[in-house]
Amino acid sequence: MRLELRGRHVDLTPALRELIDSKLAKLERYLSERAISTQIILTREKERRRVDITLHARGERFLHGVGDAVVWETSLGEAVEKIVQQAQKIKGKFEARKRQAPKAARVARVDGNGAGAVAAKPAAKGRARTRTPRTLKASRQAIKPMSVADAAREAEAGDGLVIFRDPATQAINVVYRRPDGQLTLVETEA
Repeated sequence: MRLELRGRHVDLTPALRELIDSKLAKLERYLSERAISTQIILTREKERRRVDITLHARGERFLHGVGDAVVWETSLGEAVEKIVQQAQKIKGKFEARKRQAPKAARVARVDGNGAGAVAAKPAAKGRARTRTPRTLKASRQAIKPMSVADAAREAEAGDGLVIFRDPATQAINVVYRRPDGQLTLVETEA
């Protein structure tokens, strides 16, 4: 982490620099690799000692803390504590986002035919999530009494799906065209 240290009406002594390094060590441990640079401005005004700390963290985050006290150690501690609170808030948001990610994540999988399918990761604690298939097109059809041959002719001429009532058995049947072009009859039991 890069450190820029300025003093206004202050002599930057080795003891003061050592105090700053020890307080910043706490920030570095907490932020680990996220801290990029720190700018510290020390100001002495009569009996007050003011410390302004601006920390630049990864992800264009700027944390700012101000401490104002009679002694340097107290004012520096106040400023560092304010930055630690801000860092905890940011880290909490990051962890919450990280915890929620597996629930919302969807993994695209390609089956043997080359068609893409979307599957969800299994839910936690043994609960199985059932996914309902997406409805692509909905239409209403009247169920008319007709023979299988008539239904096949209508499926060929229309959109490839006919639902009809067989006059001989009074059962509702379906004729549909498969992707390979052949017609298939689905008979139901009455």
